[in-house]
This record gives sequence, C-alpha cells and structure tokens, in this order.
Amino acid sequence: AINLIMTSRGIPCIYYGTEQYLYNDTDGGEEPYNRPMMEKWDTDTPIYRDVQLLSKVRRVNPAVSLGSQWQKYLTEDVYCYVRCYRDYRCFVAINRGNPVTIERVETDLEDGEYICILTKRFFEVKDGALHDLELGLQEMIVINYLGDRVKGKIIIRAQLNGVSTNPGEAIVVTGDCPELGNWDISKAYELEYINSNTWFNEIPFNESAGKVIAYKYAIVYRDENGNETEIPQRENLVSRQWLLAEEGTVKWQDNWAY
Repeated sequence: AINLIMTSRGIPCIYYGTEQYLYNDTDGGEEPYNRPMMEKWDTDTPIYRDVQLLSKVRRVNPAVSLGSQWQKYLTEDVYCYVRCYRDYRCFVAINRGNPVTIERVETDLEDGEYICILTKRFFEVKDGALHDLELGLQEMIVINYLGDRVKGKIIIRAQLNGVSTNPGEAIVVTGDCPELGNWDISKAYELEYINSNTWFNEIPFNESAGKVIAYKYAIVYRDENGNETEIPQRENLVSRQWLLAEEGTVKWQDNWAY
C-alpha cells in the first residue's frame, strides 16, 4: 500500500513511524495507542528502503510527481499502470496475491532492457510491452525511464483546470511573446492531458524573461493525423497578464474562462 501511494498521482502522505512498522493495536488502536513513541530507528526495514528509493524516483522523474496515470492491466490481485509526462515514463506492476504470469502488458516504454528500481530484476520491452511478465508473491516492480528536462531562463509550470475535453481535442497556451507563438495559434504551446480536470506542462521562457506577457488558453481540434478540423475555441476573456521573472520556476494555476 505504501509503494502504491509513493508511485500514484498526488502527494504521498505517510504517518511517522510507518517505515519502522510502528503499530500498537491495544484498545483497538485508539488514543493514545494510535501515536506510540518511536522506540527504534532501523534503516534496513523493507518499507524504509522502498520509501527511500521511491522518494528518489519522485525527485528525478517528473512523470511520477507531475504526470498522468494510465491503467494497463487490472485483476483482483494485480494492478499495472504507467505514469507519463513529456518523454518521461514510470511503469509499475503490483501483485498482492500469489505468483502470477501475465502474457502481455503494455508499458508505453521504448523497446529495450530495463532494471527494476526495487527488485533489481531485468526486463525486456518488445513492441512497447512486457511479455510473459512473472510477478512473485506480493511483488512490486518499478521501471523508471528518464527523458530530457525542460530548460530555460524561467520555467512556467502551467496548469489549467475546469475545462472538459474530448478525444481529439487539446489545450494550448497562446500569447504575445515568441515562446507562445505571438498569438499564432498554430505556434502555441501545447499542454499535456493529466486527467479529466487537469492539463499541465512546463513552458521555458528565454527571450521574454523579465517582461510582461499576455496569454490565454485555447482548445484545438485535430484528427488522428494531427490536422486541425475546426476553428480553435479561445477562452472568453481579453487576456491574462503576467510579469515574468528573470529566472527561476513559477506556477500558473488557472481555471478555464467560459
């Protein structure tokens, strides 16, 4: 359960002492037995090691800290999913039951050999999938793939909520600066779909760093070949404005203006 929390979307919340198996069921675990004193500090417990490793994964792989989550395989005992952001990936397979072999599970990973962060087992991805995947008793595997970091004088982490989209639709940011296409919707910066309420991406700014910019969001409609099929729908407002810092990282957290 802890490893699921550490690799799923959202901010992990783990009660202190969990990594030490700190637990007291006296009187049903009610007050004050639900918060016993720390009696030891063992850095070799399985949970401690897993939390330490997966914390590093969250730091270095934005697919885990920022990205979307896509289910790839599900049974009563097995759950496989992949976290995605830009070209970063993290594939996770969890088995809470007896040993099992999965004939094929899609991974969204490039073909090649990978090593599990937790078990150090080697896996080969062919045609974007793992074939005859063997999962041991209550075993979990985590395959990490690191892409290229976004680089710029200032990075804007743009998040848009409150807009409903359908397959074939995408959210872009357009504005009066080169990085956002100078109001040319065909050169706007595209966000990534995270879930039904969230679109997100990191936008690098260089030429416009330190300047005031105007921007707004728009929905573009495309066919399966990426060609626009309808006139883009822009937000129902004049524009948003923002003074960009000279350097650093800033987050925009906006809601779609109807």
